[in-house]
This record gives sequence, C-alpha cells and structure tokens, in this order.
Amino acid sequence: MAKKTKSHNWSPTNSTRHPNADDAKAGAYLPTKDPTKGTYETSTEQETAVLVAVPDKRQADTKTQEYLDELAFLTETAGAIVTKRFVQRLEKPDTRTFVGEGKLAEIKAYVRHTKASMVIFDDDLSPSQLRNLEAELQVKIVDRSLLIIDIFARRAKSATARTQVELAQYQYLLPRLTGLWTHLGRQRGGGVAQRGPGETEIETDRRVVRDRIALLKEKLEDFEKQSNTQRKSRSGIVRVALVGYTNVGKSTIMNLLSRSDVFAENKLFATVDSTVRKVVLENIPFLLSDTVGFIRKLPTRLIESFKSTLDEIREADLLVHVVDISHPTFEEQIEVVNDTLKDIGAADKPMLLVFNKIDQYNHENSADYHSNFEGMNPDEDHVPRPTLEQLQATYMAKMHDPVIFISAQERQNIDELRALLVRHVQAIHEKRYPNQPVPDLD
Repeated sequence: MAKKTKSHNWSPTNSTRHPNADDAKAGAYLPTKDPTKGTYETSTEQETAVLVAVPDKRQADTKTQEYLDELAFLTETAGAIVTKRFVQRLEKPDTRTFVGEGKLAEIKAYVRHTKASMVIFDDDLSPSQLRNLEAELQVKIVDRSLLIIDIFARRAKSATARTQVELAQYQYLLPRLTGLWTHLGRQRGGGVAQRGPGETEIETDRRVVRDRIALLKEKLEDFEKQSNTQRKSRSGIVRVALVGYTNVGKSTIMNLLSRSDVFAENKLFATVDSTVRKVVLENIPFLLSDTVGFIRKLPTRLIESFKSTLDEIREADLLVHVVDISHPTFEEQIEVVNDTLKDIGAADKPMLLVFNKIDQYNHENSADYHSNFEGMNPDEDHVPRPTLEQLQATYMAKMHDPVIFISAQERQNIDELRALLVRHVQAIHEKRYPNQPVPDLD
C-alpha cells in the first residue's frame, strides 16, 4: 500500500495565523446558504484593529500622534477599522513582547472585551516577539512591514508588481515559520528503527519557501531584462519621474499632464505599478513615469523587490518631487523621500520641487495635536504655522532647484508647472544631446 505523504500548499496570506486558532471560528467566515432565497451570503464582518506604538521617551507627542495617524490610515487602507490606540514610552522595546508586562495586560483585557480581530504595531517585530504576542493575545498580530506589504499585495495589478510583492511576502515569512502551524514540531523521515534524525517539517517548509524565493527572483530577472529592453528603446528621449511620499497627488498630476487615466485615490499606495506615458508640451515630447510612493519605515524587502520599478527613478533625467504642503509634517516627509532616494542611488538627479494641495493648506490649523488617547504626555507649546505666502518666499529663497506651488485637484498653477517642465526638459535635451533635434515620439 502506498504511503501517504503530506502535500505543501504554501500561501503567504496565512503566514500570521495563530497555531491555536479556533477552526470553528474560521468556519464562521465560510459562505452560508440562505434557505429562503437559495443563495449564499459571501460578505464577511469587517476586521477591527488595535494600534500599538512604543516611542522613545524623548519623542514629541505631536510626532507620536502623527505616526499613529499614519498607521491608522494604513490600517483603513488595508480594510480594517481602528477601535483603540495604545502608547507606551520606553527607552527600548521589550525584547520578549515589545511592550511592558503591564501594558500587555491592558491590551489583552481590551482585546478580550471588544473581541478585536488584530493588534497592529507601528514597528517591525522579531519572530520571537511575534510568537510571544500571538500566544498572549490569541489574535492576529501584524507589524508595520506586514501591513504595508499587505496593502501592496492588494494594489499590485501588473505581473511584475505581483511578483515583486509575492517575493517580499515570502522573504518576510521565511524567518517567521516556527510556530505558525501545529504540525511543524513533528518529524519527516527518521523514527523507530531508522538511522539519522530525519528532517523536521519546519526544515522542509523552509526549503519550500527558499525554492519559491529563488523562482520569484528568476522571474523578476526576466521582467528586468524586458524593462531594460524597453528603456533602451527610449534612448535619446528625456525621461521625467514623479516621486514623493505616498498620497501626495502624484497620480493626479500624471493624469493632468499626460491626459491619461492612472488610478488615483485618497488612500495610501493607490499606485504600486510604475506607469509611463508620453507627454508633449509645446511640441516638446518627453516620457513621464508615475512611481510608487515612499513612506516612513518603508520595508527594506519592498525596496529590494521593487528594484526594477525603482529603476524608472534611477534612470530618469529629471525628478519631480511632489509634496503635500497641507500635511502638518510635510518637511519630515521631504526628508523621508530624500533619504529613500539616497538609498536607491538617485539623490544626485536634477529635481523640481512641486508643493501640491495649496487649496487645502490652512495656517490657522496648528501642526500640534491635542492628546486624545492614553499614553500621551501633556501638550507642549506650539508655534503657529506660517502662511502660504511665507512658505513660498522661504522655499524659493533657500532652494537651489526650482520650486512651484500648485493644486492638482483644483488645477491651480498647472500652466506654470507645464511651462517649467518644458524649460527643463528642453534644457536637458540640448545639454545631453547637443547634436540631436528634439525627437518625435509618434
């Protein structure tokens, strides 16, 4: 009689399922048949999430709340509802459970009382912290990297982007395999009257994941070869790339300049796939690419996986850095983008700084926040925001590169943006290709 062997059907989507998860509860999410209508109900209850942050004791309250607001926006983008925020100030996170024993007890009591479906941390958790927290709280534990990777997985449309995200998922999963499934402690091979220790199932599972990672990397190499061939065909044509923090309006600007229909939405990472469009302004043609937005603590795995997409930035002749000036901490977002550009080797590119959403800027709204959830210190004195005119004068005086203030949504100063782009594209072409006329892309 043939011996039955266990088959492996791997999917990164179940990577955070607790080993003691109640299968009866899981069955509650299966479609149920309505006997009166003869149809199946496929809707599921929306997940609820608890947010947890462990800032340094020296971090300002305003920054702590701003970071939690961003985490809440990420959570909502992923499709969950935030019901509570917990903050604990520590010199450094607890090595076992990230938060202290007392705070963990508070979180556990709240989760049990409200039946929250997940707890989301605004930092990356180690594999041991993840396991310990799951064992203590008995709910799904999500750290910042996994949350962002999940959003990327939802947004990815092209084959390249889907492969890039899947690679990031498996790279995240690999060191966290232990304890995710109850069968992982059993032995494969070996046993009574057999020599050698055999191979544990966790080792087999790791090998399966490593093989999958190797296969995905090969697929991405093929995609990169195709992208390189496409980019070589564009030689002699000035290339412009839109860069910036996520949700600053890059796709809206792309649609205005190229008259295209790139997906734009008031959510984080609305655009994951890199999009390239031909643009002709005043008979001056160039290629404009809309790239993935950056964010604070962008997972390194995503940066590595999205190498071919980020090549659009690295190989661009001009970067258009779009900034949401209405955001209370837009200057910090500028620093995040500049640091990320350094990380991918694109910080030395010519850059045009575009401050977007001037229609939403209000200097009367302080950048400070009121402490409205536990764990926050008393508010500090805050300095009122400068007027839009003061910001314009300041940035135009201190920046060596061109600066322009627009509203893509209301189409304010868009003609000025077009004129500025034409001047810079033409200057780049004449400098780089002095003996070539401006190409015709048709």
